[in-house]
Amino acid sequence: MTEYREADFSRLKTVPITQRPNKVDPSLLAHLPGRDKSFAAFWTSLPDILAAKDLRYVAAQLTQAAARRAVVTMLGGHVIKVGLGTLLLALMERGVITHLAMNGNAAIHDFELAAYGGTSEDVSAGLADGTFGMAEETGREMNTAINEGARAGDGMGEALALYLQRRGTLAAPRASVLLGAAERGIPVTVHAAVGAEIIHQHPSADGAALGATSHRDFKRLAAALPGLHDGGVVLNVGSAVVMPEVFVKALAVARNLNAGKPTGFTACDCDMQRHYRPRANVVERPTLAGGGGGGGRGIELTGHHEILIPLLCWAVLESLDAR
Repeated sequence: MTEYREADFSRLKTVPITQRPNKVDPSLLAHLPGRDKSFAAFWTSLPDILAAKDLRYVAAQLTQAAARRAVVTMLGGHVIKVGLGTLLLALMERGVITHLAMNGNAAIHDFELAAYGGTSEDVSAGLADGTFGMAEETGREMNTAINEGARAGDGMGEALALYLQRRGTLAAPRASVLLGAAERGIPVTVHAAVGAEIIHQHPSADGAALGATSHRDFKRLAAALPGLHDGGVVLNVGSAVVMPEVFVKALAVARNLNAGKPTGFTACDCDMQRHYRPRANVVERPTLAGGGGGGGRGIELTGHHEILIPLLCWAVLESLDAR
């Protein structure tokens, strides 16, 4: 027969609550709306706890870095197709973003919006009959731009932006971050994953051109990272695999060539859910003090892009106006 023993709760030691450190006190709580219904009032009304506190910190770091340190913004395709390019353009205009890096899908959505005025097809319907990714103009024009860029010694981002500039008629040029970055003299790089983007399945795709232009952009991203040192910011917005993997290698190159720099920067991952690679390769490893990361701070902000990113961008723009 099994013998059971019970802990003697009468012997437990308690402590006065006045001796216990608390994480929450009334000064941190959310404020009720008053007469002022401005965004600034809303922003200051948020509780100074957890994600709201982290969001404020990232906004403050972006504001402080503007025109002083590098702000490298890395994009996944979903960020562009849910309409956030216009906010990124505003940050470029105000001198916040200094380098724009994106995966191939983000470039495709941006190119289609600019050239044709629409993007984001019904994947399920197109996959059923084999038409998914087969838009003739997208494949032909983007591959033409990349092939021409390879011959000219351009990077993929540069090649796509130059093609759009030369194209003449554009359906929505003001919506394009590729064009906006080029017009403002901001380096824009595209980091392809061969076979993962619809333009690679077209007859006009040239693997050598894709590799040459994307590899050149990898070198350009690595050259931009030393500017993060001591106060810069890296934002990874909506890329779960490609950009975190590219970034951690580019960072290794930058530190190899620059005596261990950059260090002391903020690295933030913004996505709808938390993934291993962004957490490890963007948030944690690059900012580990004493473990090769050189300090700094890593933050994960989790939420729908179309809500989270406007909050962050509005806060930065509001702070810049106040400054």
